[in-house]
Amino acid sequence: MAAPDQEEREKLRLAEEGEEEMESEEGGQQRHKGDGSSEESGESSSSEEDDKECEVEIQRLEEQLSINAFDYNCHVDLIKLLRQEGELERLRHARQKMSELFPLTEEIWLDWLKDEMKFAESETSGRETVYELFERAVKDYICPEIWLEYAQYSIGGMGEKGGIAKVRSIFERALTAVGLHMTKGSAVWDAYREFENAILGSIQPMAGTVPSSEQQQLLNDQLDRIRTLFKRQLGVPLQEMETTYAEYVDWSEEPIADSFVNNYKKALQQVKKYKPYEEALLAAETPKLAEYQAYIDFEMKEGDPARIQLIFERALAENCLVPDLWARYAQYLDRQLKVKELVLSAHDRSTRNCPWTVGLWKRCILAMERHCVDHSTIVETFEKALNAGFIQATDYVEIWQSYLDYLRRRVDFTKDSSKELEELRAAFARALDYLKQEVEERFGESGDPTCSIMQNWARVEAGHCNNMQKARELWDNIMTKGNSKFANMWLEYYNLERAHGDIQHCRKALHRAVMCTSDYPEHVCEVLLTLERIEGTLEDWDTAVQKTEMRLSRVSEQRAKAAKKEAILARQEEEKAEHRKKSRAEKKAKKVKKAKPGDKRKAEEEDEEDEEWGEEAAEKPSKKHKGEDKLEDDENDEMETEIGLFGRSTTSRAQTSAKPKPSTTKEPPKILHDTNKDNITVFVSNLSFNMSNPEQQLKNVFSGCGEITDVRVIYNNKGTFRGYCYVEFTDEKSALDALKMDRQEMNGRPMFVSPCVDKNKMPDFKVFKYSTALEKHKLFVSGLPFSCTKEEVEEVFKQHGTIKQIRLVTNRSGKPKGLAYVEYENEAQASQAVMKLDGTKIKDHTIQVAISNPPKRKHPEAPETAQSNRPMMPRQIYGARGKGRTQVTLLPRSLHRQNAPTATKTENGTPQAQLGSLPGGEGGPQKMSNADFARLLLRK
Repeated sequence: MAAPDQEEREKLRLAEEGEEEMESEEGGQQRHKGDGSSEESGESSSSEEDDKECEVEIQRLEEQLSINAFDYNCHVDLIKLLRQEGELERLRHARQKMSELFPLTEEIWLDWLKDEMKFAESETSGRETVYELFERAVKDYICPEIWLEYAQYSIGGMGEKGGIAKVRSIFERALTAVGLHMTKGSAVWDAYREFENAILGSIQPMAGTVPSSEQQQLLNDQLDRIRTLFKRQLGVPLQEMETTYAEYVDWSEEPIADSFVNNYKKALQQVKKYKPYEEALLAAETPKLAEYQAYIDFEMKEGDPARIQLIFERALAENCLVPDLWARYAQYLDRQLKVKELVLSAHDRSTRNCPWTVGLWKRCILAMERHCVDHSTIVETFEKALNAGFIQATDYVEIWQSYLDYLRRRVDFTKDSSKELEELRAAFARALDYLKQEVEERFGESGDPTCSIMQNWARVEAGHCNNMQKARELWDNIMTKGNSKFANMWLEYYNLERAHGDIQHCRKALHRAVMCTSDYPEHVCEVLLTLERIEGTLEDWDTAVQKTEMRLSRVSEQRAKAAKKEAILARQEEEKAEHRKKSRAEKKAKKVKKAKPGDKRKAEEEDEEDEEWGEEAAEKPSKKHKGEDKLEDDENDEMETEIGLFGRSTTSRAQTSAKPKPSTTKEPPKILHDTNKDNITVFVSNLSFNMSNPEQQLKNVFSGCGEITDVRVIYNNKGTFRGYCYVEFTDEKSALDALKMDRQEMNGRPMFVSPCVDKNKMPDFKVFKYSTALEKHKLFVSGLPFSCTKEEVEEVFKQHGTIKQIRLVTNRSGKPKGLAYVEYENEAQASQAVMKLDGTKIKDHTIQVAISNPPKRKHPEAPETAQSNRPMMPRQIYGARGKGRTQVTLLPRSLHRQNAPTATKTENGTPQAQLGSLPGGEGGPQKMSNADFARLLLRK
C-alpha cells in the first residue's frame, strides 16, 4: 500500500474542507429561502431546548457516576451524549475515566481513536498522543482491526526521522499478536506487503538509467524483505492461501524452492484441521462460548503456545465476562508460558473484566508475588479487590486470607521485630475489624463463623513469634463467638498448646472442653484421659476420670430424654394417622347420606390433602367458585377413586345397598385411568371451572405437541367441570413436549401441566419443586409493578447477558405478585446484572435484584415446643380457615352444658373438658370432623 506524501495529503485535506464549506453555504442559502425569520426562530428555539435537555441528561449521568463509578452502561451513555454534543475535553475525560475502570470494547476504542486522529492534525504533539492511545488500545483485547488501524496510521508518519523503522516495528508486533488469526490475519500480512511494495516502488531507478551498486543493494534488500514476507505468510494456515500463493508465483522471478512448496502444503493441511472449528464459530451465535471451548481444547492438544494464546484471546474478546475462561487462561500462562509481561497483563485484565470474582483476584496477587512485583503495587491491587463488590461474605474472607498469606511470606521471623511483622499484625487486626464492621453490615454475617483468620493469627504468634500469651487471647475470643460447643475447635486449641505451650494449659483446655462440648463429648473425654495417662499424676487422673464420668452420665440422660421425646412424637403421629384412617372409614360408610346444608368440608381432610400433595397442594382446585353448589360427601368419595396429579389408587369404591338420590343432571360415565399409559399421558390442572367445552379447548391447545389419543375431562356427579383432566398422546415425545407448556396462561389462569406418576409407587415424587439452594446464575427480582409482563422484564435484563428463562411469580388465579426469577447462561452475566440493575426503576417502581438464594425452610417443631413458642390461640379454636370476621357458634343451644358453669368454654360454646374427650385428642383443643359433630347432635 503506497504512502501518500505530505503535499498530496495537504491538498486532499484542503479539498475536503472546501467541499464542506460549499455544502454549508448551500445549506445556509436554502435555510434563508421562504419566510426565513419564523423558521429560524423556531429552529433556534427547538435546538436550544434540545441542548438544554442534553445538558441536563449529561449532568444526571455524571452525578450518577459520582455515586457509583462502576455503572458500565452509564459510562457508555455519557460518552455517546458528549460525542453527540461535541464536548471535546469532557469527552476525553469521560473516556479516560471509563478506561481506568473497564477494558473498552473494539467499537469504543475505534471511535475514540478516530476522534483523536482528527484532532491530532491541529496539535503539535497530536501524533504522539494518538500513538500512546493505540498502545493502550491493543492491550485491552487482541483485535486485528485495531492493529491494522494502528499500522496504517503509523504510515502517515513515515516521513519523520525513523518513521519507516517505526512502521515496520508496529507491523511486526501486529503479526505477533494476530498474524496467526486464521480468518482475519491475512489483512495484516497483506497490508505489510503493500507497504514494502510501496517502498520498493519509491527506490526503483528511473527508466533508462543504470542503478548504482548502492541502489542495486537497496533494491535487492527490499526484494528479499518482500520475498521473506511471502514465505512467512504462506507458512501460516490462513484462509485464501491459494490466492496469496498464486500472487507470489506471479511476483517471483526466481524458481520456487521445493522446501517452500512443502511448507505451503503443510499449512494447507493445517487449514483443513482448523476449518471445522472456524466454520462452527461462523455459524454460532454470540457469545459462542461452547464453540470456543472446543477450539481451545483442540489447540491445547496440538500444543503450539502461540496458537493457544491467540485462541484464548479470541474467546475472551467475545466472552470477557466469563470468569472461568479467564481463570483457565491465567492458569495456562502461570504454568506453561511463565512470561512475566503476558502473565501480569492477563491477570490484570481478568480482574478488570470480572471484578466480582474473588478467585481471579487471588490468582492475580499470587502471580504478582511470583514475579516479584513491587510491594506497593500488590497492596494497591488488594485495595482494589476490597472495593470490587463481591456478592458473598465468604469472598471477603478469601481475599483477606490470600493477602495475609502474602504478608506472612514477607516476614523474616528470625528477627524479633521488623517492619514486615508489624505490617502483618496490623493487617490481621484490620481484617477482623473489616469483617465485623463492613461485611456484617452488608451481609448480616461475617463470612468466617469458624474464625479461620483469627486461628491463623494465633498460629503465627505461637509458632513463629513464640508469643503464646497473644495466641491464648485470640483463642479465647474464638471460643466466645459460639465455637465452644464444637469438639474440633477445642482440639485445635489443644494441639496448639501441646506444640507450643505447656501441659498445664493443655489440661485446662481439655477440662473446659469436656464441660462445653455438645457434639462429640466422648472424643474430648478420651483425649483428656489420654493426656493424663501420659503426663498426669494420680490426682490428675482421678480428677479427669470423675469429671468425664459426670459429663458422660449427664450426656446419656439428655440423650435418653431426647429419645423419649422422639418416641412420644412418633407415637402421636401414629395415633393421628390411625385417627385419620378411622375418620375416613366412617365417612365412606355414610357416603349415601347427604351432608346437611350448613356443613362444611372438614378442616382435617384439607390438612390431609395438603400433607399428601406436599408443596403443590395449591394446584388442586380446593376453593368453591362463586355460583357453584357444594360437593356432597358422596361426590368427595368419588374424588377418591379418580387418578390425581400423581396417580391415586384406582380401586373402586365400596358397594352399598342404599340407592343414590335421583339427579336432574346425567352423570358422565366413569373411565378409570390406565396406569400403563402414564408415560404418554400428562395431567392438566388449575383450569377454570367455567370452561364451556374443555375437551375441545384442550385439544386446540395441545395439538401442536403431537397426535392426541384422548382428552379425559373430570366432572362431578352434577356434570360440573372440576378443573383438571388427562391428555393422552400417541407417543412419549409428544407428552414430553406438552410438559413444556406448563404455567402457560389459559382463560386468565396459569395452566399446570405435569407428568402422570403413580403416587403409591413414587410417594416422594415432586413435579413443581424449585431449587432452594444458592443459584449464582439466577436472579431474584422484587418490587416489579403488577402490570409488568415477561417481555418487559426480558427487555430490561437481556442487555446484560443471554437469558435462558424468566418466571413471573403469580398466585393461584394467575395474578402477579411483583416478583420474578431471571435465569442467565452463566454466573458472570447474573453478577453483572445485579451490579447494574439493583435499585433501578421500572415504570416508577424501584426494583431489588439479588442472586437467587431462598431461605432454608424451618423444620416443623415438636408440639410442645411449638405451643410454648407461640402465644397465639390454637388454629382449631379459630376454625379451619383461621379467625373469621364473625365468630358464629355452630353448636346448637340445646347442647350447651348449663350444669357446668365453671367449665372453661371454647369459642363455639363446647366445654374444654368435653373437647378433651372427643376422638383424636389427649386434652387441649382438638380438630373436630363432621362425624364428631354428628355424634354430638345425636347424643341425648
